[in-house]
Amino acid sequence: MILADVHNHTLISHGEASAAQMYEAARRLGLAWYGFSEHSPLPPGYACPLYHGDLAGDFPGYVDDVLALRELFHLPGAPRVLLGMELDWIPSRMPYMRELAARWPFDYVIGGLHFLGMLAVGSPKNWGRGESEEERYRRFAAYYREMTAMVRSGLMNIVAHPDFIKVRCWESFHAWLAMPGSLDLIRETLTAMRETGVALEVSSAGLRKDFAEPYPAPPIMRLAAELGVDISFGSDAHATADVAFGFDRLAAYARSFGYAQSVIFVDRKPRFLPFWSLTGGAHAVQRG
Repeated sequence: MILADVHNHTLISHGEASAAQMYEAARRLGLAWYGFSEHSPLPPGYACPLYHGDLAGDFPGYVDDVLALRELFHLPGAPRVLLGMELDWIPSRMPYMRELAARWPFDYVIGGLHFLGMLAVGSPKNWGRGESEEERYRRFAAYYREMTAMVRSGLMNIVAHPDFIKVRCWESFHAWLAMPGSLDLIRETLTAMRETGVALEVSSAGLRKDFAEPYPAPPIMRLAAELGVDISFGSDAHATADVAFGFDRLAAYARSFGYAQSVIFVDRKPRFLPFWSLTGGAHAVQRG
């Protein structure tokens, strides 16, 4: 059983439920830890049309709500609450990012790579409008070079959905993964993660997409296991029904690469949690 879901959102960004409602869903599911990781407010010049209202204005209220939940729930069997944030990596706004990461008492910060320059990676309008496969491949390579810089910035504890760029072009991404040199580039990113103690998110959000594949894809997951990169589990939930979504499948997926423990961060310090098979037997972690 996976004990912690560290990637979740609320209605102050583009979720559908309050922090209290999301927490109640985690409690019903028997999680031991529940980490809130609301999207960071975006700097001037950047926007997400999916966000409700004023994220910058509402974010302090989100922090207050999560900290209040942390104080209220110390009953036996209730999940422990973690305060996190999914920080958009925008390297041209380094002072802005550093100030956000330091402003509140986060247990952890998840690095979200949603932009390449001004290009919104997840927007369907940026894919399928006549760009060549070569152009897509250049974007994939730039994505991992940017991810390496993000990992080495010292701002993040976890890398969110580490192949999110496949979300609108799954087949092209897998074709690129099979090309010579692509996994070498990803190896550099994963090596940076191992060296800096940044965890790789294994996310069930991809299971809710048409391609029905976790983040990251098997070739990346295999390489991470060989290199000894730590993993964290997240659902990227935006509704109560998504909390810990597909975690039985996610546990089996991680175990198939030799993992038996995940990492969470409490006050920015790592804490390792074992997970088990459905029969209760633990599997040894294999290190490359």
